[in-house]
Amino acid sequence: MHLDFRNINTLWSSIIVETLSRLGLTTAVICPGSRSTPLTVAFVSHPNIETIPILDERSAAFFALGIAKRTHLPVALICTSGTAGANFYPAVIEGKESQVPLIIFTADRPPELRNCHAGQTIDQVKLYGNYCNWYTELALPSLEIQLLSYLRQTIIAAWDHALVPYQGIVHLNCPFREPLAPIIEPNIANLFTDVNFDKFFLNIYKGNKEILRTDYLDTYLNHWVSNQKGIIIAGVFNSNNPSLYCNQIFRLSTLLNYPVLAEALCPFRNYAQGFPNLINTYDILLRNHELADKLVPDVVIQIGEFPTSKQLREWLTYHHIEHWVIDSRPDSLDPLHNNTHYIRANIHHLNMEYKEKYRPIKIDLSYLNQWKEVNKNINRNIKANLEKNEDLIEAKLPFLLSKNLPEKTNIFIANSMPVRYAEFFWMPSKRQFIPYFNRGANGIEGTLSTALGVAYQANSSVLVTGDLALLHDTNGWLIRQHFKGHLTIILVNNNGGGIFEMLPIAKEESFFESYFATPQHIDFAQLCSTYNIEHILIKNWTQLKKLLNSLPSIGIRVLEVQTDRKRDALWLQNNLTKLSFVDDTDES
Repeated sequence: MHLDFRNINTLWSSIIVETLSRLGLTTAVICPGSRSTPLTVAFVSHPNIETIPILDERSAAFFALGIAKRTHLPVALICTSGTAGANFYPAVIEGKESQVPLIIFTADRPPELRNCHAGQTIDQVKLYGNYCNWYTELALPSLEIQLLSYLRQTIIAAWDHALVPYQGIVHLNCPFREPLAPIIEPNIANLFTDVNFDKFFLNIYKGNKEILRTDYLDTYLNHWVSNQKGIIIAGVFNSNNPSLYCNQIFRLSTLLNYPVLAEALCPFRNYAQGFPNLINTYDILLRNHELADKLVPDVVIQIGEFPTSKQLREWLTYHHIEHWVIDSRPDSLDPLHNNTHYIRANIHHLNMEYKEKYRPIKIDLSYLNQWKEVNKNINRNIKANLEKNEDLIEAKLPFLLSKNLPEKTNIFIANSMPVRYAEFFWMPSKRQFIPYFNRGANGIEGTLSTALGVAYQANSSVLVTGDLALLHDTNGWLIRQHFKGHLTIILVNNNGGGIFEMLPIAKEESFFESYFATPQHIDFAQLCSTYNIEHILIKNWTQLKKLLNSLPSIGIRVLEVQTDRKRDALWLQNNLTKLSFVDDTDES
């Protein structure tokens, strides 16, 4: 037990930290500041909690987000009063939308110093609005045992709210009067000579707070199995057990004989292991309107959030198909606004026992086989096209990575074009890569810091990002001196926002470059040198494959791939639909 009796604030803060440690907290990210001094001292002094100092609050919040994404456990995030906490806001939004557990402590002035223009004071009450699972303002620190008990129970409640009924953000606003430093106030320890603090912390439960239940699919399976033209969409999903997640979808697909359209950002494409019902080319396939019309299903079962693919959205919107969503959140997860049925359960917990007597005597596999045959042929087209193409085009990058990264690599894929190229060209394998992403709000801010958080004390990791997303967060590199682990950053430098080249606004030449593409003309070798980050300019794909053949175990490096965004956009325009055409006479 680690309590600090030097003054009221140190005792109060050390009870917060001791309670969190007993609940299972292992990591705290701390930003510098004066009003948060009692919290900083308490976290840094605790031997069972690792503390990481980060200067920039926005970077700190995304770094904490990355750690929590990988561990699925709350990370504490601490800042001083005033605008410091406002810089956490983008990560708070992402954490809410993608269900990532963070417990945020914003230090604050006491009530008598608010609303009177005291320095570094803003209204921090419910600073993050509706983006929190839970918010509370703590009482001012007190030595009364009843209030210390209140504090302990409030921290336990905060931990629980970060995890159940679904993971997310908790915000505790923490007012402190001076002294903020651990100045000794005599005789405080003597006030507690009769208090048994071992008993005070005795019944804190450390363990799984997830709501565990077994949901039976029997009723739904009876309905689905009678529809032999159905598809399963394995959507955007950050699973804490990717193997179980994939096995559950495998079982469901096998029971129903439905193809699985697997988003590049769910683990399924990387745990394929010869699973024959996997469809990875659906976005390209649906660009062939003749094929798309032939493959219209009667039933759609969506697991997790809807995929990135605009092509898939438009196809399903047009045909008004019966739509089911399996997800534990109470949110609406159907942006198509179909007549959607929800099964509010985690795919991990679904019991797929099925009474075979309900299965039709004759099972028609022709619909499933159509999907599989077309998918095989489009994969063949992709392979033939990209293997022979030696140009440094962005389309080849996910194709190459999916075939060459070491097994079990953590791969963080940035928003805008990298995630879309992955959707098109990330090939199925059994390499068990774990994909990470910020697809809750789909922003580019915090990309580098989140990836560094994912990579922190983890398997060697890779970030794929464009130049603008990286430039938006270069302060993330300030963590370098405290970073443990390895991150390879594959920088696609096309000097601007490649995604805008795909939009109609690209035709407005008079202002497109300045206001949409926004090229920054940065020498990334010089920028990396400023932060003491290794930089390598990639000249060809052979060089890149050699550098990925075995990833380093420590450090941060940038592998810069310079591309031409206009050429890349033209390549997609000329090839995506072509790749969808298959020879029906081909029996291979």
